Amino acid sequence: MEKALQKSIELAHRAGAIALRYFRSAALAVDHKADGTVVTQADREIEQFLRGAIAAEWPDDAFLGEEFGEHQGRSGRRWIVDPIDGTLSFAHGVPLFGVLIGCEVDGRAELGVVFLPALGETIYAVRGCGAHWMKSADEPPIPARVSSVNSLDQALFCATSLRGFQRAGCEREYSLLNQATGRQRGWGDCYGHMLVATGRAEIMVDPILSIWDATALLPIVLEAGGCAFDRKGEVTHGGVHGLITTNGSLAEPVRALFRAPA
Repeated sequence: MEKALQKSIELAHRAGAIALRYFRSAALAVDHKADGTVVTQADREIEQFLRGAIAAEWPDDAFLGEEFGEHQGRSGRRWIVDPIDGTLSFAHGVPLFGVLIGCEVDGRAELGVVFLPALGETIYAVRGCGAHWMKSADEPPIPARVSSVNSLDQALFCATSLRGFQRAGCEREYSLLNQATGRQRGWGDCYGHMLVATGRAEIMVDPILSIWDATALLPIVLEAGGCAFDRKGEVTHGGVHGLITTNGSLAEPVRALFRAPA
């Protein structure tokens, strides 16, 4: 997967350059999809770019993107892309958004690249090869590692929004995490999960998300020594029951909060 990883990093950076052309531009057109979520022309342009570039490089691979659906392949490998994760932040001029490129092989998420264009950070991993973090384009990559915090009352808990917990029927769990953790912040979407993977936060919860939101994140968090599971406690990148990422020490206490009787 080394060639695939290096190509994915290159494509993520090129996609990020497209995003930055639109970021904080008065000309940015913002639309709303049928589910009420935000989409911009930058989302569409980036996905079309990635779709074409990946098809040219690996014509037998499948491709799934948030904006234009799925192209079937025959290699057993599928690329899963979110052109801009955190489009609401992007549309509001907030720099906490990322380009997500994930790859699954025979249904297992094997590769993940997250590029945060406005911050200049790149975090990436291949299963079995560790996770790495480039803090800027000018710095060499360093190992990405989760924190060693082992107590909930010392943990930083991140979440995208309270609305997601309400929609998922998890307001009780949100309240429990707020009460149990030492600090809480609304640093959400892929950025929150990358804070966990790089040891800057301990818990990130997305009660609702889609497969393109999760595929790139899973290998990174796991290779960084963390844990990734859904609201049912299962390890999956399907997104049906959301995604929870934690450092290695706090996975079981967080799982227990979601299993606790009402």
